[in-house]
Amino acid sequence: MTHKFTLAFFILTAMAFTRCTNAPGGEQQSHQGDSMAKFTSDSNFAKAHETPENIAFQGRGEMTEFPTSDGRTGKAYLVKPSAPANKFLFLLHEWWGLNDQIKREAERLADSLGNVTVMALDLYDGNATSDAGKAGELMNAVKPERCNAIINGALAVAGPDARIATVGWCFGGGWSLRSSILAAGRGAGCVMYYGLPVEKANELALLQADVLGIFAKKDDWINEGVVGKFEALAKATGKNLEVHWYDAAHAFANPSSPRYNEVAAQEANKLALDFLRQHLED
Repeated sequence: MTHKFTLAFFILTAMAFTRCTNAPGGEQQSHQGDSMAKFTSDSNFAKAHETPENIAFQGRGEMTEFPTSDGRTGKAYLVKPSAPANKFLFLLHEWWGLNDQIKREAERLADSLGNVTVMALDLYDGNATSDAGKAGELMNAVKPERCNAIINGALAVAGPDARIATVGWCFGGGWSLRSSILAAGRGAGCVMYYGLPVEKANELALLQADVLGIFAKKDDWINEGVVGKFEALAKATGKNLEVHWYDAAHAFANPSSPRYNEVAAQEANKLALDFLRQHLED
């Protein structure tokens, strides 16, 4: 009896220690934040996000609010089609927050896709910035539980019969994947631009949508090693993952960024648009 108690105590202690040392190198952290938050301690990561161009965008979309499962309210930039439809596209913003650039992308995709309701979700609860230091603070403060609540609230808006595709960039690239996982059987397709994928089989196992991954060869963080592990995980869990690499830097698809690569961005955007059209029509 004493032996069994000692063994059980050891196992529980080890499990608790593992939960508290999920940061790289075993560093303890007070809470489990967003997976990309680990990059905020790297000064080069902030330097790779130069101040974006100021965009004074005024579109036809509107900000909307909806209840979330944690008893609060979520926000999104909503672009409605001319006629009601059960097809939805969720956009997940970069570490800057839901800014005019993401709203512009929402309208570009809405115009290109036609009869699809586009929702650019605000995972920062109204916060946005053009300062890299502040953006790092915002991303570092993200609580996945809150993001999940916002996404689940948007899923409730879409309804049980909707077909839902997702697309995101950088911070939002990882959350595009997580949104498609939460969408379960309603997931129509997921596009992630240079976002950090999930790393656990039990998380990816819940995904029911195909994934298009768009990555940059000159990205020092979401690199070939990271993507290679994701490809292996997708294969092991039986998921459909299509990966494309571009000879460009992180954030290459953002036209408001100094790192914008027009040739690569146009090619990647066409690929993403074709993917979304195909999967929302299936």
